[in-house]
Amino acid sequence: MPVPAEYERASAKFYEYLVDARDTAGLWSTHVTYTMTQGVFQVFRRRLSTQDAVAFANVLPICLRALFVTDWAVDEEKQPFQSREQMTEEVKALRGQHNFSTDTAIQDVAKALRRHVDEKAFDSVLAQLPKGAAEFWQP
Repeated sequence: MPVPAEYERASAKFYEYLVDARDTAGLWSTHVTYTMTQGVFQVFRRRLSTQDAVAFANVLPICLRALFVTDWAVDEEKQPFQSREQMTEEVKALRGQHNFSTDTAIQDVAKALRRHVDEKAFDSVLAQLPKGAAEFWQP
């Protein structure tokens, strides 16, 4: 069996996402966009059970899936969904001295991410996650 296309083109697809998210957020660098995306993913992940987080990760493209699980402390205490402003401050706390996430980071990542996933599968998974999950990913 040949290597599936999603694995074969993973790096190119990841960079396409980073450029899209960079432009959506009005940022100047894909490096800054990487940190913003990782922060948004970590904030969301903290609000899910391990089982729910894996279900969510499975609808992401390969490299974004890897970023979603990077540095995961699976025994970390689960957090409640809060206001977007509070969760955005949490996004900005990741590597605080080197984090240039926008005030609309969650919304910016949501907009870009939706252009790089199967939206039907994405929304189907979100509908099965705890209250607040679908709202988190609304652009």
